[in-house]
Amino acid sequence: MYKFQDDVRETFKNLNVPMLIVESSEDGSFVPVIVSKGFLKFNNLSIDELKAYYGEEINLGLYEKVHPDERAKLRAISIDFLNRRSEYDITFRMIQEDGYHLIHSAGYWQTMDDGTELAFLVYTDVQKHEERLLEISKKYNMFQKDDYYTDTLTNLPNMNYLNRHGEEKAAQIRSNGGTPLIIYIDIDSMQSYNRNYGIEKGDELLVLVSNVLMTSFPHGLVVRSASDHFTVIDRFIDKENVKAKLDSINNKIKSRASGTTTGINVGVYVCDTPISLTESIDHAIRANKLVGDDLNLFYRFYTAEDDILYNNQRYIVENFKTALEENWIRVFYQCFLRVETGNGMGFEALARWIDPERGMISPDKFIPTLEKYHLMHELDLYIFETVCKEIRVRFESGLPLLPVSVNFSRQDFDYVDVVSEINRIYDKYDISQFGIDKSYFIIEITEQGMATATDKFYKQLDEIRKNGYKLWVDDFGSGYSSLNVFSNFDIDLIKFDMNLLMNLDAHNGTNRKIIKAMIDVAHKLGIHTLCEGLETEEQRQFLMEAGCELAQGFLYHKPEGLEAILERLNMDIPIPNWETEDERNQREKHWR
Repeated sequence: MYKFQDDVRETFKNLNVPMLIVESSEDGSFVPVIVSKGFLKFNNLSIDELKAYYGEEINLGLYEKVHPDERAKLRAISIDFLNRRSEYDITFRMIQEDGYHLIHSAGYWQTMDDGTELAFLVYTDVQKHEERLLEISKKYNMFQKDDYYTDTLTNLPNMNYLNRHGEEKAAQIRSNGGTPLIIYIDIDSMQSYNRNYGIEKGDELLVLVSNVLMTSFPHGLVVRSASDHFTVIDRFIDKENVKAKLDSINNKIKSRASGTTTGINVGVYVCDTPISLTESIDHAIRANKLVGDDLNLFYRFYTAEDDILYNNQRYIVENFKTALEENWIRVFYQCFLRVETGNGMGFEALARWIDPERGMISPDKFIPTLEKYHLMHELDLYIFETVCKEIRVRFESGLPLLPVSVNFSRQDFDYVDVVSEINRIYDKYDISQFGIDKSYFIIEITEQGMATATDKFYKQLDEIRKNGYKLWVDDFGSGYSSLNVFSNFDIDLIKFDMNLLMNLDAHNGTNRKIIKAMIDVAHKLGIHTLCEGLETEEQRQFLMEAGCELAQGFLYHKPEGLEAILERLNMDIPIPNWETEDERNQREKHWR
């Protein structure tokens, strides 16, 4: 047992403050090191009576004197504090001479000079402070069993409580000269976490988040709003304080979770204008919804521009189904150029949203939104099916049937069996009747998507090639680790990110050396190469000298719909030269 210096020990023992200092023994039990005079007086016991009453181990929760309705909760929190070194800052009712009093207890762990860990606990009777009593009791909800105001899983106040008392909390902050701060939090990819680890582990994650939030905002109101969403009302200090606190919260959640989680997404609104709490929370929610995919920027402070961005996102999500059904989303084709010959080798199928109300909605607007709301699998399968549907039109119009690549998001593989779906669509349109097989179709996955692959994703990528489709890596060299792609996947081609070609001469021509080296490595491994962003003859000449087989860009072909291609054909405008299937097969074997 830890030994305090005599003078320190006597000081602690003679304190009028109810205090316990506890140490964990080798068998896992917890024994008192020091019991203050105030603690004995607080419980109306002598030290001998205390030991006789509780045994050699002191019952830290004082369970026998605690109100029966709160005993189980207090026991659980006490055990969690002792075994997991969690925060201990609670209120509960305990019997005194004149009836039940509300007791506030706080505790913390301290590592002593010899490495011993001691728990320090202090108890306070707050019965005489009525206003403080009401605030604490509402905050912790330890004295009431009213499930209407309490979330049964986390024991946090729920949305009913927020609606009833949220304005009071904000008004209290203002009356004390402060500015209310609204923080809206949701757990990133909670559905995926539940699928991977089970509902029970998901519930544990929700409890973990609630505990971290409670300890991080001890003076704020923390509410479980719904599902995996939480709302916090606290006093605003400054942005740096908020950022530091959110970073700490996110790190604690990711490090303490049982499974692997990407943490939280957070929207923040500083209530510096006199608007209602409901509107303030809406602003925080909008900021939350606009958090991007960069995991290093998981929070966003609301600005007036967020309303426009949010409304644009809502329009996309709310009209997406209609856009598919009414063919507002169309396939535009952009040709791949064979660098050596200048002939067309194939097409990339690109999604273009032509809206009857808003005109052309650019892909950089609707694709990130669909990714955020996990709708990309519907778009990607729609594009693949449209390509299959238009093969008959191309065939009957006399156009050459060149290979077509279709982009698939990494996210798609979590929601559908991609291989089964594209096989189903391939069979639905009886593609083989046109004299082409599955190798005509190219599935493109970004390098970023492959960098976050799971075992399930690996298997589906393997099945793509086993079923006869081609597999290409898109945006190669766009900022993520590139070399692992060569060793972890069987792929047919890599597409270099357009920024490499656009900045060939930056930093003394570094990109020239990188592209040339990567092309050499790919060819030695039997992997074909394509470079995006071709816009000048100088770039084409460099790619030819570097040995790059294919290129894609505005120098050769701008994306256009099938209707535009057919219109030129009907007007007898010369169609660019396309390589034949025999020519393509021969050239594809060149690097094998």
